[in-house]
Amino acid sequence: MRITISAIRFLVAVLGAVAIVATFLDTASRATINPFNFFGYFTMQSNILTVLMLLGTALIGFAGKSSGKLWTLFRACVTTYIVIVGVVYNTLLTDVEGGISLDWANTILHLVIPIYVAIDWILIGDREPIPWSRLWAVAIYPIVWIVVVLVRGATDGWVPYPFLDPSLGYSVVAIYCVGIAVAIVIVGALVWAISRLRLVKFSR
Repeated sequence: MRITISAIRFLVAVLGAVAIVATFLDTASRATINPFNFFGYFTMQSNILTVLMLLGTALIGFAGKSSGKLWTLFRACVTTYIVIVGVVYNTLLTDVEGGISLDWANTILHLVIPIYVAIDWILIGDREPIPWSRLWAVAIYPIVWIVVVLVRGATDGWVPYPFLDPSLGYSVVAIYCVGIAVAIVIVGALVWAISRLRLVKFSR
């Protein structure tokens, strides 16, 4: 079971990496890429973190070692972010023009990986319960990302998503930011709570 689960995680990580690279190359074939823009999307950053998380977790599994508290915390945060990516995209951005032009890569990054990571976290019991006192950690990266996006929107005018465009008015943008923050805390709390479940045992 341990080797099988680790192999699946490894393959999903490779699939995600292929989708990211293919998206980069496809974009580069049509226009000059500004890496700060391409990698400025929460989707891209979260998927890169997810690929690293799955690869690391797979290697830990192959080695038959324990994840450890810090890695489990990292997994919980990344799981929260990629689930948010799936939820936000499929509720707010499916009809927005632009974004990933490769349909198969778009499906992998916005649907397949978020769903897989959520199922993996729910079912596989190879993590220790995470203390509620560490829930604040899940908000660090999104807060930094939003601050950078708002600064860029106010200076060079680039924003990754239309609902963060300053031209809408900062009151509107603030509402969306608060909504994102609330969603992150709610999803994070669910991830923290699920860390106490053991639906599938993971033997080492």
